[in-house]
Amino acid sequence: MKDKKKVILTCSVCLSRNYTTTQNGNNSKRIELMKYCPKCNAHTLHKQTK
Repeated sequence: MKDKKKVILTCSVCLSRNYTTTQNGNNSKRIELMKYCPKCNAHTLHKQTK
């Protein structure tokens, strides 16, 4: 069975950490999603943090 790791998504505008999700263990690409940021009050790009 493949390992899943927990990752944190950070807003690229205000840098607040809003979401957590899981990522496939053997995937080395960074996740980038358009998500709603309550601090910015808009949909912004959220990137995976280290």
